[in-house]
Amino acid sequence: MRRRRKKRSIRNALFAIGALVIVVAVIAGVKLVLEKQGIMEEPDDSVAANADPAGEDEQGNQSTKEEQEQEALAEAEKEQQRQTVMDEAQRLALSYDYDAAIELLKTLEGYDLDEEIQAKITEYETTRDSCQPVDINEVTHIFYHSLVVDPHRAFDDTSDPQTAGNSQWMTTITEFNNITQEMYNRGYVLVSIHDLLEVTTDENGNTVYKPGTIMLPPGKKAFVLSLDDLCYYHSYDGYGFASKLLVDEEGNLYNEYIQADGTVVYGDYDVVPLMDKFIEEHPDASYRGAKGIVALTGYNGIFGYRTDSSYADPAAYDDLNADKKQWLKENPDFNLEEERAGAKKVADAMKAKGWEFASHTWGHLKVGTVSLERLQTDTQKWRENVEPIVGATDTIIFAHGEDLGGWGAYDASNEKYQYLREQGYTIFCNVDGSAPYMTYLGQDYMRQGRRNLDGYRIYKNAIGEQDNLSDLFDAAAIIDPERPPVPNL
Repeated sequence: MRRRRKKRSIRNALFAIGALVIVVAVIAGVKLVLEKQGIMEEPDDSVAANADPAGEDEQGNQSTKEEQEQEALAEAEKEQQRQTVMDEAQRLALSYDYDAAIELLKTLEGYDLDEEIQAKITEYETTRDSCQPVDINEVTHIFYHSLVVDPHRAFDDTSDPQTAGNSQWMTTITEFNNITQEMYNRGYVLVSIHDLLEVTTDENGNTVYKPGTIMLPPGKKAFVLSLDDLCYYHSYDGYGFASKLLVDEEGNLYNEYIQADGTVVYGDYDVVPLMDKFIEEHPDASYRGAKGIVALTGYNGIFGYRTDSSYADPAAYDDLNADKKQWLKENPDFNLEEERAGAKKVADAMKAKGWEFASHTWGHLKVGTVSLERLQTDTQKWRENVEPIVGATDTIIFAHGEDLGGWGAYDASNEKYQYLREQGYTIFCNVDGSAPYMTYLGQDYMRQGRRNLDGYRIYKNAIGEQDNLSDLFDAAAIIDPERPPVPNL
């Protein structure tokens, strides 16, 4: 049995036992109060033996006592419900949704006469009124690839070209956790990329994009997070990365990880479960429950599930099939529909927790270089193999960071731009580390530059050769001590 699920089963059992103890204690406490007030008394065996079963007074008194006992138990339940509502309101307020917190408190009976609730409402109103609007032109956008679990497996073999790529482009779990904590300490708050927009319609019925309204307390700063290639490619196998995302019985996400000796273990080994857990422990790290936006290709499937139709027809894409054919030999029981069902369960759980999805092109294309025909074919493959699992998206995060044109307004006559707009894409993201903020609003689309928090930039900042991350964290303080020197690009 999986270790994580064993732990969760034990934890659930302990919770159940604890809950039973609490219920028994509450009932016992209520009964004790009733006994002290003379409403309920311990049975006296001698009295009971001599009582007249038909005595109307005794029956009436017993009925009254039972009613009073039920009323007291109902009052205890009401108090428990009140506390639950107050706890949920506090969670909403910590995630900057003060109005929702206030409205929730007002659903409680007698809230206007409850001094504690009124104090909370005043507190939330005061904090809400102190908030300031975020300038969307000053919202930085950071991104990661899949995290390195074991730096030695990922980096140490200098004779292997793959390790050079790992060293340059990948961040370790230690670095990710350090960055997340440091950015939180500095007041950074995770927002959805869609929070940056307000979509309106003008008098002619045309869609118009305006800056979105994000209200944060003084000292807080908004940022967007994205993840590239959350697919667990075959090329990652054996290099110390997680191999799959899974969902437990409570809807929480976790990873499968294959250790160097082949042992399969389960835990929080990548950005999604690590960020979920951090925000659960620090609700004020996220604006109204926002998480990141995940950019997916499709040619190796997604989330570690082999969901692409090419696995069912290995001859379909010969230029990408060496790894696929080897994988199919090792997995003769492969079933495409089962893989897709597993991936959809993950996608649904991620969406429930606030994660969003973007296209990264099916084949990880350089959109500025490939032909229009290649882009069209690739887009249809993404629609056929990825969209049915994660749902439609209005966002494309360009692979390799390549874009359709220079910064500013897109050339509306660009055929690739026209095609992507026809396919429903209105948010376009490239990679540009030259500035901390890059956001451009067209009339009905948005562009945003992203900052790669990869091994190369972290290392170069840590040794003082670059200074383009210091607004986020101190690279020398967060770098993984097990990271070797990163070769130049």
